[in-house]
Amino acid sequence: MKRFILSAVCCLLSASLTAQGLSEQKMLQKMAASAEKIRTVQCNFTQTKQSKMLKEAQVSKGKMLCQQPDKLRWEYTSPRPSTLVLEGNEARLLKGTDQGARNKFIGGMARLIMNSVAGKCLTDSKTFSVTAKEMPTEYVATLVPLKKDMKRLYSKLVLHYDIKQETVTGVELHEKNGDRTLIELHDIRINGN
Repeated sequence: MKRFILSAVCCLLSASLTAQGLSEQKMLQKMAASAEKIRTVQCNFTQTKQSKMLKEAQVSKGKMLCQQPDKLRWEYTSPRPSTLVLEGNEARLLKGTDQGARNKFIGGMARLIMNSVAGKCLTDSKTFSVTAKEMPTEYVATLVPLKKDMKRLYSKLVLHYDIKQETVTGVELHEKNGDRTLIELHDIRINGN
């Protein structure tokens, strides 16, 4: 479950898009320009997982704090508290008040989040194949994983980028087995204290 959640976090802020046409190129440029201005991000999130194995959706809530260039805190507040922390080259998974083990996977995922927030992943065509379209209030990008590890887990990811707020506000993760997770960001504060 933790591996899935960490993948979801990475995908939430990862906007690894390649230009498919003129309108997609403009969307990419706007997203990249917005990402370059971000120094800090604070928000609440709601994560809803729908699984074929369960009758009811699982809902988790929490907070995210991110500071460029190398600090991240992804904290689940309910139903079970746990926290992922990245500072510099160190990544830790905290479970309640117990410190969890550090590992290469967690560190790699956390760094991907940081690179995405900073806009470094916007032109990484080795990670995803992308199609994007413009809706009245948002850009919707469908990302198909190209890397082996991601391809094993997900058939596609769908990012929602709010045009007015100039930030990612949600992501849908479609797993190979048919399960789906939606992560929605709320109360987003960019470059605050």
